[in-house]
Amino acid sequence: MSQLWLKNVICAIVLLLTANMAIADVTLSQSNAPAAVLDAELIQLFGAERVAFGAINSGQFDRLRTPPSRGAQEFGFTRAYLASLPTAKGDAQWECLSQALYFEARGESVQGQFAVAEVILNRVDSTSYPSTLCRVINQGTGQKFRCQFTYTCDGLSDRVRDQDAWNRVAKVARIMIDGKARDLTGGATHYHTKAVNPRWARVFPRTATIGAHHFYRMPVRTASNG
Repeated sequence: MSQLWLKNVICAIVLLLTANMAIADVTLSQSNAPAAVLDAELIQLFGAERVAFGAINSGQFDRLRTPPSRGAQEFGFTRAYLASLPTAKGDAQWECLSQALYFEARGESVQGQFAVAEVILNRVDSTSYPSTLCRVINQGTGQKFRCQFTYTCDGLSDRVRDQDAWNRVAKVARIMIDGKARDLTGGATHYHTKAVNPRWARVFPRTATIGAHHFYRMPVRTASNG
């Protein structure tokens, strides 16, 4: 049981009590025997509390004492979570991101797929790259060794053959486009698999390693290194 849930229960009980009976303020006696007067007022107050509790029906108490369930909609980097979501749909930009995730990261963990999506969206936000998902993903398409994402220039078919994998990455794309926080890769704009070691990786700060990929952030240009 979380502290937040317990706090909410206490607040709800207070609201129910005040909604069912107004409780008079207790004023301390100024007589020579204040304790005796205070005892009587406390007895009266607790009696009012019992009446108020009696006015709360059993259904209200059941709802208060039952912790909230951890339903399927609670976010998680799992296939089960993605399976609990409705089929994803979107425009051409969503289609481009879904394709990139399918061909670049469908074999990765769900977390790894979210990480690749972060890189692509970080590029869209960077002034060093085009300003839309499709243009970022297709930058250099068809130009060997100049394309930004391998599947756009490897000469292989871009046909989707695994519908289950497509459905998963399509949901990842939808979640990321809809504004999920990018908190996995530290602002990364580049990544590569552990199987290769590109030259730029020697000078780019590495920000994360997730699954089979290392992630990097583009170095900040200053007047001195211009």
